Amino acid sequence: MSDSINYKLFINGAWRVGNNGADLPLLNPATERAIGRVAVASVPDLDDVLTSAQASLLQWSNTSAEERGALLVRAAQILKGKIDTAAAALSMEQGKTLAEAKGEYARAVEMLEWNGTHAAKTSAPYPIDERRVVVPEPIGVVAAFTPWNYPAVLNARKLGASIAAGCSVILKAAEETPSAGVYIIEALQEAGLPRGVVNLVFGNPPMISEHLLASPVVRAVSFTGSTPVGKQLAKIAAGNLQRCVLELGGHSPVVVFEDADLSKAAWAISEYKFECAGQSCNAPSRILVARSIYKEFLTKLVRAAEKIRVGAPDDPETDMGPMANGRRIDAMERLTKDAVDRGAKLETGGTRIDRAGYYWPPTILTNVHPESKVLCEEPFGPILTVAAFDTIEEAIAEANDTEYGLASYFFTESPEIQKRMVRSLVAGAISMNHLKGVSADAPNAGVKQSGYGYEGGVEGIRAFQNLKLVNGLKAASVA
Repeated sequence: MSDSINYKLFINGAWRVGNNGADLPLLNPATERAIGRVAVASVPDLDDVLTSAQASLLQWSNTSAEERGALLVRAAQILKGKIDTAAAALSMEQGKTLAEAKGEYARAVEMLEWNGTHAAKTSAPYPIDERRVVVPEPIGVVAAFTPWNYPAVLNARKLGASIAAGCSVILKAAEETPSAGVYIIEALQEAGLPRGVVNLVFGNPPMISEHLLASPVVRAVSFTGSTPVGKQLAKIAAGNLQRCVLELGGHSPVVVFEDADLSKAAWAISEYKFECAGQSCNAPSRILVARSIYKEFLTKLVRAAEKIRVGAPDDPETDMGPMANGRRIDAMERLTKDAVDRGAKLETGGTRIDRAGYYWPPTILTNVHPESKVLCEEPFGPILTVAAFDTIEEAIAEANDTEYGLASYFFTESPEIQKRMVRSLVAGAISMNHLKGVSADAPNAGVKQSGYGYEGGVEGIRAFQNLKLVNGLKAASVA
């Protein structure tokens, strides 16, 4: 990658500017200043991408799963050696702290490595009985769309699973955080990935998605982002019956029962919530607390939030950097004002920090009216609401009272309450007595308006495979 910050498209094994020469400014959210340019793909570029991905598919799908896996493992090790440089670029583009960016790249390495070490196993034929065998085969060309909040992890997750399955991939990465796609593709290229197996584009998201999904060349779509955009992509994909894997919005509750370790819960919630300035679909946004401990817990949570040091992302003393863009600041102001206008109490935060950059402090609201927008919309920022409950039935009803179902969390030492909560919470993932994000080795999916299809684990690779049933053969005959 060039020392100057001018990011190009990657098409058919070569870095190049867009066909029409257009580009976009790249901003540093800590300063609101331009730090580079990002190439924009035109329709001819997208046609080249489709041709490249289709042309490379036959060779790559017929490459042994062991070789595909070994390449991913090599790429993981190459990327690991570049973490310091890659993390510095990500921090400058996205606003997360250097420590957070390095941690994200460590997870990206894990994603590539896990998919690499499991490529052979997930591609091997397996028996149903003595005379029936299932033969996994690559689904074809995958169109993958990733957002700006965790671009290294999400790029690695989609690329790793697709490549392990034997697919070629068109990655439409976020224009606001282009370096994450570039560094990962450079690692794959250095590891020996054949030309055309992975292509990278930036540009106008609606135009790119509509053009790619209009082509029958694309057989699967993987998207992480907002629920409205995910629905729109699903509608377009229906035209060619393209398989969709959609990880969409979240509005995650945390239920704190009276027997919980309150200090541990308050610290864990604050640490996880305010990572990446709260810009995570898995981050908790609604805290429900047993009334008997409500005041004590609220005091501890407010103290924990106020200890978060907000500042420049490259300052080692900083706990939370700026938000990624001005749009998120506008959303924080709108949601906070709406809640306060309806009678909410602002316990801490609530006003943009007066300095250059998109800085918003950890914000906690109580006495929030049920019709407040912050309880209906995904906040996607450092805002938490806190409310009391009286019974477990009330807590469950409140926790599930959202159109989203991505993640839920609870704190209790009671085995009976634990069992009931696991049975009752409607979410793709549940964490008990801690808060945890998505790992490489386990399936992850949303329910309700949070999406469908699995990423991570064996199921994440299976999402990009067709499972061909063969009658009359033993597994050893087609291995």
